[in-house]
Amino acid sequence: MTKRRTRNENCERVPRTSPTRMDLSLQESTSYDLHEYIQNANSKRETVLYLAYGSNLSKETFRGNRGIKPLSQVNVQVPSLRLTFDLPGIPYKEPCFANTGLRDPEQDLPDRTSIESEKTPLLNDGRRDDEKAHWHKGLVGVVYEVTPEDYAHIIATEGGGASYQDILVDCYPFPTADPSCPVPDKPTLPSFRAHTLFAPALPPGEDPPPDSGRFQRPDPDYAQPSARYLKLITDGAAELALPYEYQDYLNSLQPYTITTNKQRVGQFIFLSLWGPFISLIFAMGRMFQDEQGRQPAWLRELTGALFKALWASYDIFFQPIFGDGERTITDGGKNAAKGFPAMKISNQIEKGAAKLETDLESMAGQIS
Repeated sequence: MTKRRTRNENCERVPRTSPTRMDLSLQESTSYDLHEYIQNANSKRETVLYLAYGSNLSKETFRGNRGIKPLSQVNVQVPSLRLTFDLPGIPYKEPCFANTGLRDPEQDLPDRTSIESEKTPLLNDGRRDDEKAHWHKGLVGVVYEVTPEDYAHIIATEGGGASYQDILVDCYPFPTADPSCPVPDKPTLPSFRAHTLFAPALPPGEDPPPDSGRFQRPDPDYAQPSARYLKLITDGAAELALPYEYQDYLNSLQPYTITTNKQRVGQFIFLSLWGPFISLIFAMGRMFQDEQGRQPAWLRELTGALFKALWASYDIFFQPIFGDGERTITDGGKNAAKGFPAMKISNQIEKGAAKLETDLESMAGQIS
């Protein structure tokens, strides 16, 4: 049953961004150098319009964990971007995190053949459901107005600019605040500009900069986010009263779910093996980061090397033996793992993974 999609009445009200501030944004024509911005944030006077789209929609993440206090906000549609989940995380637990990809509105149109093929048997890797759930109206999110200091803190908590770039995008407010109204196929109101953090996909065969920590999976569209991570996004969309049509899309996304005993065993062994190293990297990050939250280049390189090794062990050893740690195995799927007797180890698995979860999202910007 889809959860009720209404604004949380306990959520602190934030005023709507003024038309004057939106108009002022049109004077901006260049994006920020993230490292320079962090260094000089205290000397900057203008507030920043920041586009959020993933877990930063959630009050729990944005205002709670990150400690950001928006001055104003407005829900928007961004035709030039689309929501993706191509930032690698940790197999069997948090396979991926949200990102954005460039979108051509003229090419991203509903495929009638996929709509008419609902009677087609489900593909072995479960992709037909994702095709049905595909969204064709661009990114939907919220633009927060924040202080320069808060924007610098956002950058720091998203990996200190190790993988992300700041880009300026055209954002379009919705013509009505009523979430029951559908998202327009094409925006109807004038646009304004906002900054967002963007991790561009690497061209096939191209290696990332050595100090960026950026890498991507062979098929960036394969992994599914965890139920925990998706809940942050859907909760945030409800709190912000984003259009119900978009909330329906978010709620239709399939979270990564372990469905076999082999996967449970694999998860337990994988996290037991790699968990201490990940925890050590988190601790070193807190120890060696500067006042702006940036980590030294050698630590970013070490982090990138660790996660490349982590994923290599998954590809070479864990996935062939224990089953898929990125995508839900459906009944009868070709990757369905069988042969392990039933085991009651879920509590042990959860205990072994619990201490990692609070740090996983901030790590995504450093490792992907």
